[in-house]
Amino acid sequence: MCTQRDFLNMGFTEERFPVGSHVCLIYESEAERRRLLSKFLEAGLRDGERVLYLTDVMKPGELVDWLTDLGIDLPTGPDADRFTVSDAESVYCKGGEFKPERMFEFWGDLYDDAVARDYPAVRATGETSWAVRGIPGSERLLEYEALLNKALEKVPVTAVCQYDVNLFDGGTILDILRVHPIMISRGQLVKNPFYMGPDEFLAMRQQR
Repeated sequence: MCTQRDFLNMGFTEERFPVGSHVCLIYESEAERRRLLSKFLEAGLRDGERVLYLTDVMKPGELVDWLTDLGIDLPTGPDADRFTVSDAESVYCKGGEFKPERMFEFWGDLYDDAVARDYPAVRATGETSWAVRGIPGSERLLEYEALLNKALEKVPVTAVCQYDVNLFDGGTILDILRVHPIMISRGQLVKNPFYMGPDEFLAMRQQR
């Protein structure tokens, strides 16, 4: 462990969670999504962490304007790149294809850079609406989410994965729950009763 912090405030309650927590946010409306994500982002920025947002619903500039309008203090000057907003599709699907292995390298590079800059922890959140546009490799999203649990044990980026319930069918939503050990429910972080370990989940998928 190279981070200086083992537990962090996720922004929802005063309870602290381990760095490297893998959380899913399944939301029904844009208002709900923004209300919850603003808490997660503000807590990380306030506590001096490296924070990354991968956006698909809004353009990066629009997202920065939204946070500014909420009164959230964004880092400036030499510390400005401690908070980064990037286009989700260009990161997840570099070269027009989604490859889980490439994303694991991405998270490793992000974490190593944060450690080199002596940030106390790293948190990130990504929107997944890009996955319903038929991009090559997007059918591997659940495989990626399952294996990300193993990756985050070595590269403890605290991640909140965003899923719009209106874009995915019921079976997929259940599988999304199965690959996230923590979920946001009614504005609280709770242990996910549907969670399955990566090996168990991937074995189940092979049997379908």
